[in-house]
Amino acid sequence: MHQFFVDPENIQGKKVIISGSDVNHIKNVLRMQPGDELNVSNGEDGKEYRCAIDEIGDEVICTLRFIKEDAVELPSKIYLFQGLPKADKMEQVIQKCVELGVYEIIPVAMSRCIMKLDEKKAAGRIARWQEIARAAAKQSKRAIVPNIHEVMDLRQAVEYASALDVKLIPYEMAEGMEHTREVIENIEPGQSIGFIIGPEGGIDDKELETAAGKGFEIITLGKRILRTETAGPAVMSILMYRLESRQ
Repeated sequence: MHQFFVDPENIQGKKVIISGSDVNHIKNVLRMQPGDELNVSNGEDGKEYRCAIDEIGDEVICTLRFIKEDAVELPSKIYLFQGLPKADKMEQVIQKCVELGVYEIIPVAMSRCIMKLDEKKAAGRIARWQEIARAAAKQSKRAIVPNIHEVMDLRQAVEYASALDVKLIPYEMAEGMEHTREVIENIEPGQSIGFIIGPEGGIDDKELETAAGKGFEIITLGKRILRTETAGPAVMSILMYRLESRQ
């Protein structure tokens, strides 16, 4: 079943309107016809709207058949605080973590980041990253499009995370997988979760101290050193399994 996102105002009772670039995709790529069914999400409420196509023109007009509320979303909101990586690595992180169920991704400018973004460049990158999140959400049939936040520095990031129930910071020098196992096993569905991933150069001692001082639990991801674009999806995979296995 093909999945599309629409603005909330495009769901009007039993009438659902699909507009923009998706119209061309439906008409000329998928070659769908009146009567064909598709799924629609408004990107916000986590519901799946099953619709049938009525008309295909400048817009695709559909009729709502039923609403599926046992959504595909994880039972917890997970926030990834990603130290800015270089080149296209952020795009990889966004794509994979959206597929795995992340709720929001916050790019963080950290002391060892190679990439430096001024305000103008940051706006363009965030717009690009948001489109990647949207495409990944569509491909993986998410009910929401995770938000890509504006770039923060580390102090802003830990303050933003202050109200979260669980806060984690994987650190390459940390030891004790037993402690990590206990931390993960204590996470319950419904708790909000945030975790910080450092950039290519890692997290420096002052940043680690700042995060730990604000309640971030230092954990290990094992004996191997993971690339920054691998670490985020690795944590998301662990959390996804933990949360969904408890439902």
